[in-house]
Amino acid sequence: MNEEIRVLCAAGVPEDMAKRLSEAVGPVTILKSDDENEIIQEIQDKQVFVVRSKPKVTANIIQNAPVLKVVARPGVGTDNIDKEACKNKGVKVINTPEASAASVSELTIGLAISLLRYAFTTCSLLKSGDWAKSKYTGRTIEGKVWGIVGFGGIGRRVATIVKAMNAQVVAYDPYLPDDQFEKYDVKRAVRLEDLLSVSDIVSLHVIMSDETKGMISAEAIQLMKKGSYLINTSRGKVIDHKALMQALANGHLAGAALDVFETEPPSDKELICMDNLICTPHIGGSTEEAFINATDIMIRKLRQMFKPEEGGPIGI
Repeated sequence: MNEEIRVLCAAGVPEDMAKRLSEAVGPVTILKSDDENEIIQEIQDKQVFVVRSKPKVTANIIQNAPVLKVVARPGVGTDNIDKEACKNKGVKVINTPEASAASVSELTIGLAISLLRYAFTTCSLLKSGDWAKSKYTGRTIEGKVWGIVGFGGIGRRVATIVKAMNAQVVAYDPYLPDDQFEKYDVKRAVRLEDLLSVSDIVSLHVIMSDETKGMISAEAIQLMKKGSYLINTSRGKVIDHKALMQALANGHLAGAALDVFETEPPSDKELICMDNLICTPHIGGSTEEAFINATDIMIRKLRQMFKPEEGGPIGI
């Protein structure tokens, strides 16, 4: 294809990623902000729009992008992109869910260990001068039942690590055939309720959709074992945070760990300041390795679209 491919990068796209895109795909313009008017002004002659979790790619932007061919998301979630508007305009949406699987799964395990061993709490106390060695008795992952909601690439990695720690794994994902669970020697939960009622630790690894929004509701939390733990490194709106806060306050849940929130940054300071909650600012995919992987995969997909004679086939 002789046509020059021009790329528009959102304000949050790392400079290294933008540089590699300019070398491998075409000239790059980096936005200064997430302002919709600025986006529309700059997107007029761009075939590719690269975004992260921000900005919102609205129908108005898509309708005012005359030559746009693809919205590329280096990462997993595409809930900030109006996919229906893209479909109606013939604009493809691509992402790189495989790129951050190791990073997110490792954070999930790290949060679980920190939660069960009071690592954040005792670290804070120690820094304030309190040697709290005998104040907190933690728990091990070994011997526990770990429930995994969403058995995609991240869920499978978590299962592999947890099984190596001698925990039993139960997984729920209604869209996978039985052989996917058998392959990883994981017990399948036919219903979400079945998983919640038997798990000591529950971790969430699902996309944001109408089906998953609010799936961990007040009723679902009440089905969880008393004294169990909940970990979310997927999307904030999967959990009813008011119900979570109540369950943490009354002791139904022993603790929770959140890397994602209903609104980001979170506006509910009461929740994030709870003693039995640990939280991080959506850093699941924020590793050097994940950025490199996401850039590699995204470039390969874009080259396959625009320069198939050079890019070669890829698997997703």
